[in-house]
Parts: sequence; C-alpha cells; structure tokens
Amino acid sequence: MAIKYEWRGDFDNASLDALHADGFGSPVTQTGWRARLERHSLGWVCAWEAGSLIGFVNVAWDGGAHAFILDTVVAGPHRSRGVGASLVAAAAKEARSAKCEWLHVDFEEHLRSFYFDACGFRETSAGLIAL
Repeated sequence: MAIKYEWRGDFDNASLDALHADGFGSPVTQTGWRARLERHSLGWVCAWEAGSLIGFVNVAWDGGAHAFILDTVVAGPHRSRGVGASLVAAAAKEARSAKCEWLHVDFEEHLRSFYFDACGFRETSAGLIAL
C-alpha cells in the first residue's frame, strides 16, 4: 500500500497520542496536539497508510530563519522502510519553502545514523541545559 505524506495533515489528537505512545514507549495521554501545534509550529508532516496515521514530525520555528525538527515518530511495524527519512525530507522542503535557512535537530545517540546518514544532517557544536 502507498504511503501518503501530508504537510499540516488533518490528524485527530487520539491518533497522534497513540502514535507517540507506540513510538516513544510512553503511556497514551490526552494531549491537545492540534492547539499546541497551531500555536508553536511552522507545520508538521503526517504519514498515512490505508487511512491510518503511521508517522509524524513536528517543525517548530523561530518565525524567521531557523526551523527545528521535533518528535519524529514512526509506528513500530513501519520502521526501517524509509518513512522517517521521508517525513524529515518533506519537513525540510516545507521549511525551505517558508524561507527558513536552517533546519536543526537534536537527538539521542542511538539515532545518530538516522539523522546523519538517512536524513543528511551534519554534525555541529550545540549546547543544552536540562531544565
């Protein structure tokens, strides 16, 4: 079955909650995703297969030159099929169309190969404060 990628896709909160729980190994919550994304994001990309939400990435931004990839997630049965890399590629395309000059990402060490090799990010120096 073909996978459809949709910029600012029309998802429901329950579907995104379930996908996050599956992808990040956390309990299902009742997050108001739509309101959060509308307030803080340039956009997001949804991946759909047979009408089901199987992947998602959020593109936050500073309102100018910088966009940020957050919460890249693919449902377990669909991993290692290029869905995540396609989500990020679609996010990069849309951020470029919005005149962003930089796309940032931070990630856990086990995702290094995904972001550098599959998605084309390059290593930079960055800082982080745990709050």
